[in-house]
Amino acid sequence: MNSLTLISILLTIVVYIGAMKLARLVRSPFTNPVLTTTIVLITILHFSGVSYQEYSPAKDWISSLLGPATVALGVPLYKNRDIIKEKMVPAAIGILIGTLSTIVSAVWLSKALQLPEDIQAASAVKAVTTPVAIDTVKIIGGDPTLAAAFVIASGIFGAIFAPILLSVANISDPFSRGLSVGTVSHGIGTSQIMVEGPIQGAVSSVAMGTAAIITPIILPVIFRFL
Repeated sequence: MNSLTLISILLTIVVYIGAMKLARLVRSPFTNPVLTTTIVLITILHFSGVSYQEYSPAKDWISSLLGPATVALGVPLYKNRDIIKEKMVPAAIGILIGTLSTIVSAVWLSKALQLPEDIQAASAVKAVTTPVAIDTVKIIGGDPTLAAAFVIASGIFGAIFAPILLSVANISDPFSRGLSVGTVSHGIGTSQIMVEGPIQGAVSSVAMGTAAIITPIILPVIFRFL
């Protein structure tokens, strides 16, 4: 590990800690730590002249921790296992429909805008967590780097706007809110909806994990027809 990579890792950690403190002081979807950290890091890298290729080794090291970090979401899941078991069947149906509609709408919109096929493929996996998206998009011939960018963008937009849209639609049930966000906004959205309560966080974790299982199974089959 060279000095630039080490500095980049430390910088990312420091910026994220600052973003977490800001999120605690200012409760708003717009102060989501991932969004704030992304904006600050892009600004710093731009003005310091560090290219994405030079920062990439630090990104890869941090991304390797996503798997172990996702396991931590099992804690609220275990604590709220009874309510999840009670509504397992409608939840499973909702996640399946949500996953299918996310894939279909993303690909159809990309085709309507006449975007290249690699962008269509990357957009199809935007609703699942990054490690799953990177491996899945390779199956349908997409670009893993582009897919990762779509995933992060989808998660940030979901974390910011999903709670607002759900409130506008008068959806206040904690189970429904968690299910909706987890299905389309993976870990980033889950971290935001978890602020609302443990049920929202637990259900969102289940939805995120289930969507990550369903997507690699159904996507290679339906993508060729889209």
